[in-house]
Amino acid sequence: MRDQPPLFVRAVWFLFVGWWLTGLWLTAAWLLNLTVVGIPLGIALINRVPLVVSLKRRDPPVAERTTEAYSWPVRAVWFVCIGWWASALWTAAAYAVTLTIVGIPVAVWMHARLPFVVSLYDY
Repeated sequence: MRDQPPLFVRAVWFLFVGWWLTGLWLTAAWLLNLTVVGIPLGIALINRVPLVVSLKRRDPPVAERTTEAYSWPVRAVWFVCIGWWASALWTAAAYAVTLTIVGIPVAVWMHARLPFVVSLYDY
């Protein structure tokens, strides 16, 4: 497990930087995901949202994935038909929950699942 910054530092970051930077970060990620060439960068931005909102580093996966990953054609169809608009709703809801402050743990959970909502990406 990686060392996390102290809770006080993370709280100060959120109050002065994290809450507004996350909104810009998520907007940029979503707009990048609308372009074919921008999807890898958009997903990379999404994967770093917990760090942007509260300096929370992601822990590496503990166990290997036991389910089969979706094939890229299935993921592409999902993105074109559902992922692009569902991710906008999911992102807006996650950001709104972030702003409640008491909902930050739920928002971090939602941000961590955003790659799956966008493109069925399960890491």
